[in-house]
Amino acid sequence: MSKRLLAHIALFTANLIYGINYTVAKDVMPDFIQPLGFIFLRVSGAVLLFCLCYSLFFYEKVDKGDLFKLALCGLFGVAINQMLFFEGLNLTTPINAAVIMVTNPILVLIMGAFLATEAITKRKMLGIALGATGAISLITYGGGVDFNPDHFWGNIMVLINAASYGVYLVLVKPLMQKYKPITVISWVFLFGFIYVIPFGWGEFQAIEWASMPTDILWKVAFVVICTTFMAYLLNIYGLKSVNPSTVSSYIYLQPVLASLVAIFAGSDSLSPVKIGAALIIFAGVYLVSVRPKQN
Repeated sequence: MSKRLLAHIALFTANLIYGINYTVAKDVMPDFIQPLGFIFLRVSGAVLLFCLCYSLFFYEKVDKGDLFKLALCGLFGVAINQMLFFEGLNLTTPINAAVIMVTNPILVLIMGAFLATEAITKRKMLGIALGATGAISLITYGGGVDFNPDHFWGNIMVLINAASYGVYLVLVKPLMQKYKPITVISWVFLFGFIYVIPFGWGEFQAIEWASMPTDILWKVAFVVICTTFMAYLLNIYGLKSVNPSTVSSYIYLQPVLASLVAIFAGSDSLSPVKIGAALIIFAGVYLVSVRPKQN
């Protein structure tokens, strides 16, 4: 099996986990854990798992000159990305946030072109446009974007979060050519954890573990181990073999996979609109990820 195919399997699996997470995590926050406290828990748990694997099985020395780059990746890919998304989501609607996140692949492609790490092609633009169309259709099906001015700052935070993750994908790509995935992600989360401490420590201390139901504890474990540890590792593994725009385009699959999980769980139903939107999204992701023919 080729490395490129393995990369796409890893990216699909990561986004399947994110799709499951929509159903799992909604029962945890904010009733049992506040947003910043949940982020502190996610990042601290993941950094322990990453660093344990890194030190025991995959230890690799990092050049001092790359520590600043890894620190920037931790800032954009973990701290700003996660904190602004959760805080923004509290100030806007889930549909607004989901639609704004659709801009991520567009921002990644623009940043990659600006930094001369990726070319903007008609095929990629068509793929991103198709993916965005399908994702927005699926997200807004049965509802719509809310233009209430009260949601302005929430929308801005989610937009900055999308841009931040785009910066992270572009910055981390060169490091992936030099180090193992576990090395990069361990350092990224270590720096991200340092940034998150002053913001999330207070809410983390307020968690009442003794009164938390068993099913909620299992859902917290899923978010830490699967949604944070495994999904980030799978994403960065995929990034080693494909372009940042391809990795970011998989975000379009998340509403499809989330709908499939909800249908399987009996909380949603299939419809022609959902099927059509899913086909458009798959076509868009294919156009972004397929390699042009070599002459």
